[in-house]
Amino acid sequence: MKVAVSATDPDINAQVDPRFGRCRCFVIVDTETMDFESIPNSSAGAMSGAGIQAAQDVAEKGVVAVITGSVGPNAYQVLSSAGIRVYVGALGTVKEAVERFKNGQLNEATAPGPAGMGMGRGMGRGRGMGMGMGMGRGMWGRQAAPFPQAPVAMPSAPVPMSREQEIALLEEQMKGLQQQLEQIKRRLGELKGSSSH
Repeated sequence: MKVAVSATDPDINAQVDPRFGRCRCFVIVDTETMDFESIPNSSAGAMSGAGIQAAQDVAEKGVVAVITGSVGPNAYQVLSSAGIRVYVGALGTVKEAVERFKNGQLNEATAPGPAGMGMGRGMGRGRGMGMGMGMGRGMWGRQAAPFPQAPVAMPSAPVPMSREQEIALLEEQMKGLQQQLEQIKRRLGELKGSSSH
């Protein structure tokens, strides 16, 4: 099966880019053979609609899943409409993220979050609930598009949540962020420990 991973460079050993719509490129990996190809993200510098265009580009490659740090609601809608599953909160290299995907260790997004926020609720196959990390345009700044972009039809807005649903979603997100923080602390400890040898 083929999966697309948002990446900082066109290589399986590149870091996962936490920004889906504005990543530098996508690494398309065959999960059985680990063969890969990369495609540049032509919408990375778009003034608007980057996530939608990136989702359309990835969908054309015939992938069954996308692995990224976070995904906005418009990109999520395009991907889910194409039958593509979305996994958020990925860290490390593309290869490590694909291995975690194969082992059921990534959180599947089941609902879009606000723009720039990966708020997908996921069951980590017995490893607890998880939420994606918010790393949208706000943290990285806007980039000017080299050429004007054609307008893109926007999907309809998601249905508003009740107060109770939003509280439950925010509590789940907080738990997921706490888990991600623990993973980051653990990985930092591993890296600092191995660099002292």
